[in-house]
Amino acid sequence: MIKKTNSLVITLICILLLSSCASRKEVVYFQDTNDFETLINNNNFVSKFKVDDLVSIHVSSLNPEASAPFNLYRGGAPDGGFRTEQVDYLVDQAGEIDFPVIGKLKIDGLSPDELRSLLREHLSEYLKDPIINIRLRNFTVTVLGEVNRPGTYPVNGEQITILEALGFAGDLTIRGVRENVLVIRDFNGTKVYTRIDLTSKNMVKSPVYYLTQNDVVYVEPNRSGISSSSLDNRANIAISIASVLITSTVLILTRN
Repeated sequence: MIKKTNSLVITLICILLLSSCASRKEVVYFQDTNDFETLINNNNFVSKFKVDDLVSIHVSSLNPEASAPFNLYRGGAPDGGFRTEQVDYLVDQAGEIDFPVIGKLKIDGLSPDELRSLLREHLSEYLKDPIINIRLRNFTVTVLGEVNRPGTYPVNGEQITILEALGFAGDLTIRGVRENVLVIRDFNGTKVYTRIDLTSKNMVKSPVYYLTQNDVVYVEPNRSGISSSSLDNRANIAISIASVLITSTVLILTRN
């Protein structure tokens, strides 16, 4: 009787271990790469401004007084001695910002370099060789699903890859599907859904390898994750009770 019970316990443990294991094919990135292989990345990604973006623009020149009117500050003018925080520009629903002196500028769809060139063109009659610093203030990406730390993460630079975003989120869990990661991107109210295979070296050619502001990355669970989530609390309680009963039975029979 004791031998049969022990065999049952060992069998249950083996089933649990096998059901929780994932094959190498399911978890390894860049599976089709070879040693010392070189892959040229022709993905010429350039970030573009979108509606609802917050853009920081600071104009300076050799003549501070001449460039002052082109910078807005909360609390007063910069030459008043009480300069506080510089005002960011919101890209409105028409894709425009209201820039001092110049007026409305359509920047939706422009890259930072293109906006810089546009501003230099407009400022040429007021300033000589202006220095224009541009920064996107609301660049965030959201990572959800089977990752260790789901959440929304700020981006300090002008670009971020999907691998870097997943790194912020602590990488995928063992239950995350790496071959079919979903990226949700917004274009002026239109949602675009694109999937990327993290197990292939060609992922760098994907249009979503570089993320844009407010992209959402979703990692779906594999079969094991779906199966475990489908168990309700009653099933979990039943499994716990069964485990306790089996353990208790083994201990009693062993003592006898």
